[in-house]
Amino acid sequence: MEFYVNHPVLFFIAGVLVAVVLAQSVYFLIKALRHSKALGMDQKKLRKTMLSAAIFTIAPAVAIVISVMVLSKTLGLPLPWLRLSVVGSMSYETVAANNALSAMGQTLGAGDLNAQQFVNVLIVMTVSIMLGIWLVPAISKKLLSGMKSLANRDAKWADIFSNALFIGMIAAFLGFVFCDVSRLWTADANGMVSVVEDGVETLLTATSGLIPVCVMGVSALVMVACGLLMKLPKMKWLSEYALPISLILGMAAAIPFTGWLG
Repeated sequence: MEFYVNHPVLFFIAGVLVAVVLAQSVYFLIKALRHSKALGMDQKKLRKTMLSAAIFTIAPAVAIVISVMVLSKTLGLPLPWLRLSVVGSMSYETVAANNALSAMGQTLGAGDLNAQQFVNVLIVMTVSIMLGIWLVPAISKKLLSGMKSLANRDAKWADIFSNALFIGMIAAFLGFVFCDVSRLWTADANGMVSVVEDGVETLLTATSGLIPVCVMGVSALVMVACGLLMKLPKMKWLSEYALPISLILGMAAAIPFTGWLG
């Protein structure tokens, strides 16, 4: 049987796993509703809350759909659909896939994968992220007690430590944004840089490394603008839409930036 990333078997496997997750959600929703009746909670208010929550999940889901589309060019639809339907995220899945592909001399969007390459990417994307799930029961209790102890001794340093951990995580992803900026000072006299991928040499403009930086800048500015608008009483609803708006406008900005910077 010939392998390809959109094989019906892969759709079936991904569909079964997604269905199991959905079934768990429905099961616990029914259990919660029955328990709420036993507690005498206002069912009308609960239904209104459920409807509002369902509506406000549509906007963040746009970012997930875009992520699936970005990854599907190389990985097909089943794998990104499965990953981003359960515990995946655009930032992690893209980095994990890129790392696995680069180790095999591939890049996202560069071409079709064979079975071995696909399995390698799948293992990196799935097994690696499970480490966080395993660590939660192993160290979260000790970590939380340590943070509480630090906060009791010095609340200011506890905040600094917590923020430093978050900034460190963000800094790891920023490396992928700025990694190609070095093309600016490695270009030849004509402003071109030679890049070898899959044994094929390609000439790129030195300024092409600035495209991810500019896209990130646009997304950041849009997010800041959304944050400022959310301070207005009638714009509180924007909090649910800020992420997909910044993501979509950032991707849209990549088109003119690519035409301008090469």
